[in-house]
Amino acid sequence: MLRVLTVVGNRPQFIKSAPLSAALREAGIEEIGLHTGQHYDPELSQVFYEELGLPEPRYRLDLRQADPAVMVPGIRQVVADELPDWVLVFGDTNSTLAGAQAAGATPVAHVESGLRSFDLSMPEERNRIAVDRIAALLLCPDERSAAQLEAEGAPGRREIVGDVMADASRLFAPIAHRRSRILDELGLEPGRYLLATVHREANVQRERLERIARAFDGLNEPLVFPVHPRTRAALEGIPHRFRTIRPVGYLDFTALASQARVILTDSGGVQKEAYWYGVPCVTLRPSTEWVDTVEAGANTLVDDDPAAIAAAVAAARFPAGAPELYGDGHASGRIAGALYASRP
Repeated sequence: MLRVLTVVGNRPQFIKSAPLSAALREAGIEEIGLHTGQHYDPELSQVFYEELGLPEPRYRLDLRQADPAVMVPGIRQVVADELPDWVLVFGDTNSTLAGAQAAGATPVAHVESGLRSFDLSMPEERNRIAVDRIAALLLCPDERSAAQLEAEGAPGRREIVGDVMADASRLFAPIAHRRSRILDELGLEPGRYLLATVHREANVQRERLERIARAFDGLNEPLVFPVHPRTRAALEGIPHRFRTIRPVGYLDFTALASQARVILTDSGGVQKEAYWYGVPCVTLRPSTEWVDTVEAGANTLVDDDPAAIAAAVAAARFPAGAPELYGDGHASGRIAGALYASRP
């Protein structure tokens, strides 16, 4: 039996791993789960296992920090003990990098391979490049990312599979609409509020966060802002009037995102979710790895300028005839097949 060690550590990775875990089971692949502890707040970690029905990870490093150098020894020990056929990593976080670096002679499969923002000031961009140079199996969401890897001379085998987050959106959005009561609890009307998320390292620096806070205070529509623990700490001492709530579970967040008028975010995953839900997005970054959403007219890059943020929110409309992006919501099955086809 093929054995796969799946390394996860933060919110987007828990979401991505849910449909993939189901596909691995259906394909008869044994999955060994490892949670690094990069996100350890229950509202950013355990709640996803409970809500998405994820199998409990066999290993929890419980490191409660994001330093990949601290993660590597623990992951390396699990690789030595379990002897998996693959180490599977997702996206661009420090847990992704640590998993790839700890794999040693075990081949690495990288989900979301080939994405580039071309902004090397972002740690996530550096992580993407480093992991793509290590990975033996490069699981690409689209043709653009596969072409980027070919141009870079990445040595791994490229497979265009689509995006596992599209799988999650397809599976869980209907469940969220049935189960979530978050709009009623917050007194919100569908299509008549803004949803914000801010957590990137650059955006929680005081100067930038002050400008973003000033922009949020100037918006004249109801704003819902589930605040990441790191952002909440950074907001202390920054005057603001906008409403904040604690982080919410995935189903509640899906209900909020899919029914917002506009989403303001610095998250790569949320940019895609907005697109799949047909909600216009305003991205609080100077660049994005999901450039197709910008080219389609569904996503506007504004960085941290308050006037630009206000103008983008006022003008935001989801384009008619937007093309299908990042697959058909069945990437997980293709990944399971690629792991078999490329087995060592």
